[in-house]
Order: sequence, then structure tokens, then C-alpha cells
Amino acid sequence: MLRDDIKAATIAAMKAGEKERTAALRLIGAKIKDRDIEMRTSSKEIADDDLIIEVLQKMAKQRRESIEMYEQGGRQELADQERGELAVIEEFLPAMMDEAATTAAIEAIKTELDASSIKDMGRVMAELKARHGAKLDMGKASGLVKAALS
Repeated sequence: MLRDDIKAATIAAMKAGEKERTAALRLIGAKIKDRDIEMRTSSKEIADDDLIIEVLQKMAKQRRESIEMYEQGGRQELADQERGELAVIEEFLPAMMDEAATTAAIEAIKTELDASSIKDMGRVMAELKARHGAKLDMGKASGLVKAALS
């Protein structure tokens, strides 16, 4: 399970004295605990690994945006720190689908749902997320779906 892998990696990093890696892993653990607390009041059930992947994807997106902003602001040391955290986060994310695989999945769903216009974008996106959510950058997929339906 992903949760156990993260805990084991945290312990290993602490024993090895890797301060930056330990800090990033603890940050991941804290975000997961925050999400666990959030889910206590929710009526929606999400599988544990799916929940953790969702948290990791959100964290990775935040890091990418921060890196871009820091580089534009000339703060290379902060951008490097974010890059280090991003590398640790990405270790636990499943391999993302490339553009060709994403396009193929979109076409299959489009055909299956008989989607032909931009009005069907919501249905296609929902099905795409249900089938490939953990392995897909939904931001990029949105643009590809829009292009396929227009």
C-alpha cells in the first residue's frame, strides 16, 4: 500500500540522515493526515491509494507552479528546494500516460459515449477521470478533449 511505502521511506530517510528528503516525506504524511481528517465528515468513500494519489497529484501541481513563479522572480534557491520536494512526491505517483496514450483513451471514450460536440465534454471528462484519473494530468487532458470534440 502507498501509505506504508511512504512511512517506510520516511523512516529510511531519517535513519540515513537525509534532512531534505525526510522533510518532504513528513510534509507528504501531514497532507495525507489532513485529507484523512477531511474525509471523516464526507459521505463519499474513496479507496486509500486513490486518496493518497489525489493528494500527491495536488502537491505535485502546487510544486510545479511554485517552481515557475520562483524562477520568474529570480529565486533559484527556492525553486531548487521545490524541485527536490517534487522529485520525492513523484517517486510515489504512478507513471503518467503520455500524450499519445491519452489521445487514444479520449478517442475510445468519445466513440463509446457517442460524443460529438463540446456539449459532451463533461461526460467524456468524467469517464476519463473514472478510468484513468490516477495516471492522467487532467489539465492537459481537458485541452485534448476540447480539441477532440470541436
